[in-house]
Amino acid sequence: MAAAALLRRIPAARAPATAFMAARPVSDSTAALTIETSVPFTSHLVDPPSRDVTTTPAELVTFFRDMSLMRRMEIAADSLYKAKLIRGFCHLYDGQEAVAVGMEAAITRSDSIITAYRDHCTYLARGGDLVSAFSELMGREGGCSRGKGGSMHFYKKDANFYGGHGIVGAQVPLGCGLAFAQKYKKEETATFALYGDCAANQGQLFEALNISALWKLPAILVCENNHYGMGTAEWRAAKSPAYYKRGDYVPGLKVDGMDVLAVKQACKFAKDHAVANGPIVLEMDTYRYHGHSMSDPGSTYRTRDEISGVRQERDPIERVRKLLLAHDLATAAELKDMEKEIRKQVDDAIAKAKESSMPDTSELFTNVYKKGFNVESFGPDRKELRATLP
Repeated sequence: MAAAALLRRIPAARAPATAFMAARPVSDSTAALTIETSVPFTSHLVDPPSRDVTTTPAELVTFFRDMSLMRRMEIAADSLYKAKLIRGFCHLYDGQEAVAVGMEAAITRSDSIITAYRDHCTYLARGGDLVSAFSELMGREGGCSRGKGGSMHFYKKDANFYGGHGIVGAQVPLGCGLAFAQKYKKEETATFALYGDCAANQGQLFEALNISALWKLPAILVCENNHYGMGTAEWRAAKSPAYYKRGDYVPGLKVDGMDVLAVKQACKFAKDHAVANGPIVLEMDTYRYHGHSMSDPGSTYRTRDEISGVRQERDPIERVRKLLLAHDLATAAELKDMEKEIRKQVDDAIAKAKESSMPDTSELFTNVYKKGFNVESFGPDRKELRATLP
C-alpha cells in the first residue's frame, strides 16, 4: 500500500501512527514485507488464499495503533458503565479487534458493513471518532446516533456502516439486501454482514443466504466465532460448530480472527470472490475477554485460566507488537509511548463527550416515521396525529 494511500485511509485522530513512522529512519515505511499467517486457512468448496500476506511497516504500525485505541476505548467503556455514565446494554469487543481492523484494511469505504450489537470498534474502523462514540455510549446528543441508539446502535452512513442491531441475526438479511442494491447498481462492491456463533443458528440467516446464492449477490457472511453465545459454549448450541461449512452449497473459509494479517488476506479474498461469483462465508476464530455484556462477569461458564491463556498466546495486539520488534520497526519504549498517547487521547475524548448535553425530550418523537407520508408521531396529545391521517 502506497504511503499516500495509507494516509488517506487513516482518520486524522489516528495520524500519529504515520507521523511515528516518518520520524524513524529505520526503514522505508512503504517497503513491502511478506509475513506468513499464524495458521493455515481451512476452506470449504473453494481453494484457500495464500498464507503469505503482503504488508508494510506503516501498515503494521497502523494496525498496532488502531487495535490499541480500540482496546483502550473498550476498557474505558467498562469503567464508564460501572460509574453509571453508560446505562442499559453495553457489549464490549476487546479481544476481537483484529477482525474489525483487518477487514477494514482489505476493503474500501464504498463497501458496506453491517453488524450486531458489539459494534463500537467497527464504528471506529469505519472512520468514526472517539468523541461521537463516547457521546453515543453515554446517550448524549453529540453521539453518532444523536444519543438515541446507545451502545447497540452505532451508525455511520457516509462510510456505509449500517449499524449495530439488537435482534439476534436480524442484520444478516439486511446485509444481503445491501448486497442486492450493490449488484443492482453494478457497483463492484460487497457487503460484509457480521454475526456471532449463536446467531449462526438463526433461520433467517439461511433464508437470506439461499436467495443470495440464487442471485449471486456480493454478500460476505462473517461469523465472529468467539465460542460463547452469551454463556453457552458453541458445542452446546450447535450440532456442527464448523460455521464456515454451514452454508453447505456456499463456499466458506475458516480464519484465525486473532491474526490481523490473516483477516486482511481472507477479507480481500472474500470480496474478490463475492463480486465475481456470489456469497461466501467467513468464520473468524476469535475470543472476547469481557463477558457477553456488562451484566455478565464472563467467568461463570469459562475459567480464568482459559481467558488468560488466550491473552498470553493469541492476543492480536501483542502479535503485532512482536512483529514490529522482530523486524526492528519500533522499540519497546516507542510502542509504550504510543500507548500512553492513546490513553490520553481516550481520556480527552471522554471529557469532551461529557460536555455534550442530553437530547431534548422532544427527540423521543423524531425519526419514528418518514415525513411526507401523512403520518407523524407526537406526544400524549393525539389531536395533531389524527389531523394528519387521511
